[in-house]
Amino acid sequence: MGRVAIVTGGTRGIGEAISVALRDTGLTVAANYASDDARAADFAERTGIRAYRWDVGDHDACLAGVAQVEAELGPVDVLVNNAGITRDGTLMKMTYQMWKEVMDTNLGGCFNMAKAVFPGMRERQWGRIVNIGSINGQAGQYGQVNYAAAKSGIHGFTKALAQEAARVGVTVNAIAPGYIDTDMVAAVPADVLDKIVAKIPVGRLGKAQEIARGVVFLCSEDSGFVTGSTLSINGGQHMY
Repeated sequence: MGRVAIVTGGTRGIGEAISVALRDTGLTVAANYASDDARAADFAERTGIRAYRWDVGDHDACLAGVAQVEAELGPVDVLVNNAGITRDGTLMKMTYQMWKEVMDTNLGGCFNMAKAVFPGMRERQWGRIVNIGSINGQAGQYGQVNYAAAKSGIHGFTKALAQEAARVGVTVNAIAPGYIDTDMVAAVPADVLDKIVAKIPVGRLGKAQEIARGVVFLCSEDSGFVTGSTLSINGGQHMY
């Protein structure tokens, strides 16, 4: 039986590219999603990848979701924590609910999912966990104190868990994407987006598949000596 991977937020954007890329390496992939049943059904039909609905910000839902995946597909050896949301606004305009929703999903989801899969990885002495951070968690961004804090927290979470996991054959790494050509970035006003692209040395937005290729390496057998690292894929916009 081949290895099983879970990709959270795995049915659209960067998550879809990751799900497909991991499938193409021979992994059995379960793509988690939060709410859009129609889009998830279309994704599953197009890719042949099974989609599972649960809220990564809900601890009990994560435990139940992982249990379902393992019952149907087998033990989970690869986890990609990709699910994320934005609730942008300056601190003066940001409500506590806007803060909490982003922290619960973007950072809390990493804890909830790792908590669900790590015991099995530890028992089997093999595992790969990849957490999707952000350039804005490294450099900050105006109007995103919640998002930047959550993504920065992911980088710290990654380094700490890597130290726990290394001795039991489990690697834990992060990828920090820059601005990628996805629906989330497409929602940025054109004049603002032009200014963002002007600051990227390679002169363009990234592609979701470029993030996925980094994930594929970090999830492979060949990456066993790489742990606690953050791979920045941002076209040179922030060299950190």
